[in-house]
Amino acid sequence: MMFTAETWPIGANMLTFGNTAPDGRPMQEADSRLWASQLRQVKELGVDQIDPTDAWLPLAKLSDERLEEFRRVLDGEGLSLASISMTRNSVVDVEHGEANLADAKRFVEIAPSFGVSLVNTGFMQALTPAQAKAIWFWLEEGHHDDPALRDLALERIRDLGDLGAQHGVQISLEMYEDTYVGTADDAVSFVTDLGHDNVGLNPDVGNLVRLHREVEPYEDIFEKVLPQANFWHIKNYSRDFDPATGAYSSAPLPLKTGYINYRKIIRRALELGYTGPFCCEHYGSDSLGVIAENVDYIRQVLTSALADRDAA
Repeated sequence: MMFTAETWPIGANMLTFGNTAPDGRPMQEADSRLWASQLRQVKELGVDQIDPTDAWLPLAKLSDERLEEFRRVLDGEGLSLASISMTRNSVVDVEHGEANLADAKRFVEIAPSFGVSLVNTGFMQALTPAQAKAIWFWLEEGHHDDPALRDLALERIRDLGDLGAQHGVQISLEMYEDTYVGTADDAVSFVTDLGHDNVGLNPDVGNLVRLHREVEPYEDIFEKVLPQANFWHIKNYSRDFDPATGAYSSAPLPLKTGYINYRKIIRRALELGYTGPFCCEHYGSDSLGVIAENVDYIRQVLTSALADRDAA
């Protein structure tokens, strides 16, 4: 399907609201009036689509009745879904991998009923206690994928890709440090070994440039992974390095003011044939307000880039 700048699916990630209601209940057990209130905040900012990440409301864990309740709330607030993302629920988690795979399959099965054609997953796992206590979780060392489980990861993602093909739903794998898709070369190697037309990459390079370690130049990362991209968690950060001390620094910033030049990168993505949805993320500050600005920014970049393409 060919999108215009106005119709391109661009969703706000709902993780800003967390997965716990004010009364302490998990969000999936919360009164649907709370869901409506949080969705309304998105709509009031002029954003019409969301990604109901399972870090907010895990749709896969809702009963059929509560799923229909969510659908009524979503429709009532005038919103739709651009995509569905799984967060920190790896299908090769040693303890929960099989259950996570079952949830991923349920996401795939329910996605078409919401007009969603893509489910995002990845291999990142739960934050460590040190990460949970840090001002920014990426400042502390997190999970590292076990190379011995890579074949199992390929097997389970291939299984998920097969199911997605049956339902008309693509699968995207989110780039994240120290996982099987944690660098550009590793990500391309994984999808190449997978060899599945229904599985692509989520080039969430923001996950990488925020790290306080040496990282491949972002232009080089994008050039390698964009040809395999079918979805995009998009966010930006400052990034600085002091060679005198070896110290790095980073902090979340809006798309147009951060380290990555997204005007350049989005235009390059279109040149390489990118047609997938965007999901805007941001950490800290008024993250929802920044996301709304980022949605507008992406649409402006798309307007300019698509006009140039059509005039060529």
